[in-house]
Amino acid sequence: MPRPRKKRTVEYVPAETTYKPVGRPLAELPQVWLSFDELEALRLADVEGLYQAEAAERMGVSRSTFQRTLADARRKVARALVEGAALVIGEAERPTQRWRCPHCGYAWAVFHGSGEAVAPVCPRCGRSVDEE
Repeated sequence: MPRPRKKRTVEYVPAETTYKPVGRPLAELPQVWLSFDELEALRLADVEGLYQAEAAERMGVSRSTFQRTLADARRKVARALVEGAALVIGEAERPTQRWRCPHCGYAWAVFHGSGEAVAPVCPRCGRSVDEE
């Protein structure tokens, strides 16, 4: 039996969750599912340009877990593009905690399987949400 997933921080949950080739109904397309944490790994590595160690720290996972998640995400996106499949972002698991920093206004979500609670520290400004 595999070990339960640890909690991880996802700073970005997209409003749009389905991307598909133009001109074909979604029902006729194969679908490739990309989880929220895979999208977050892509965003941190490829959009923000962070090194894997820093990105892993931001997500609250080990560097090797981040590396594996990023490789899976890149493989899925490439497969959707090459095969003309719809790319669907999401998973059955929804955020269990949502936070908003009272200092800078930044909002983020925490997803989990099991493990220790993630300290409510703002990923943007680094201050605790409990600080006055």
